[in-house]
Amino acid sequence: MENILPAILMSLSLTTAQTPLETGLNTINRASAESTVRFLASDELEGREAGCHGSRIAAEYIASQLSWIGVEPMGDSYMHPFEACRKERGQRGRFEIHPDSVAKLKEGVHRKLSLCNVLGMIPGKNRDEFVIVGAHFDHLGMDAALEGDKIYNGADDNASGVSAVLQIARAFVESGEVPERNVIFAFWDGEEIGLLGSRAFVQSCGIIPQVKGYLNFDMIGRNNMEDKPEHVVYFYTASHPVFEKWLRDDIERYGLGLDPYYNAWDRPVSGSDNASFAAAGVPIIWYHTDGHPDYHQPSDHADKINWDKLVDITKASFLNVWNLANEKEY
Repeated sequence: MENILPAILMSLSLTTAQTPLETGLNTINRASAESTVRFLASDELEGREAGCHGSRIAAEYIASQLSWIGVEPMGDSYMHPFEACRKERGQRGRFEIHPDSVAKLKEGVHRKLSLCNVLGMIPGKNRDEFVIVGAHFDHLGMDAALEGDKIYNGADDNASGVSAVLQIARAFVESGEVPERNVIFAFWDGEEIGLLGSRAFVQSCGIIPQVKGYLNFDMIGRNNMEDKPEHVVYFYTASHPVFEKWLRDDIERYGLGLDPYYNAWDRPVSGSDNASFAAAGVPIIWYHTDGHPDYHQPSDHADKINWDKLVDITKASFLNVWNLANEKEY
């Protein structure tokens, strides 16, 4: 018996040992999702309008979370400021970020916003290739003329997506595994007024030909149909059908409570920040749980989030990003 017992114990330890992937996956939980969503969607952040005080607090919060998790800044700082300008209110026009357009606008009366993306990165073994997972953190701010609730809290849009990116970042760190490719964790400013943050990044980063894939979140915490709480739309670039296979396989393997509508696009250049990357030829995956009556309303509150769905989407997307970061071909 004395000779058999060590062998039994060794067998048990081998059976229960987790892979790095499973170690990371098991860090994703409701408590972390809820703490991020409730903070970002609190009244104190005043709706996180781009260029306003609440949005700047959100950016500082995200940077502090990346630092605490152990994700390095991309470059010298987590903060990547950029400028957006447009004509004064009485004239038609949109916010512009291209240097030539900004210079032209500055010749006359114009509006200016000082905005800031937040970017962290886990360096990979192959420093010449990148994958990006991102979500916008800005929302619609406040309207003093509204009767009653004046704050557009944006719990689903898009505190839910920010929570997913932060949890995926932590899962990569906790896995203990160095990915094959560099993984960028991106938090975009100014999405609600023209995808400004992601457009500014694509315009100026200089690495787009080396980006192998981009995964986007925008509204992943609500039920579009209350009788179908597992519904989620899974948009992906049609030329990469393996993206669909990954999700189908992982839902079955890990028992995730999701019933996706798989939506393949030839060139998914509308909807959210995925458009900025798709227009530049980057393959994309985009999670979205469809519209609901609280979309762009002051009633988009954290107490309406389907936390189980948010956690399972975050787990599924971590598995996606793991594949994007480590598969040799896709």
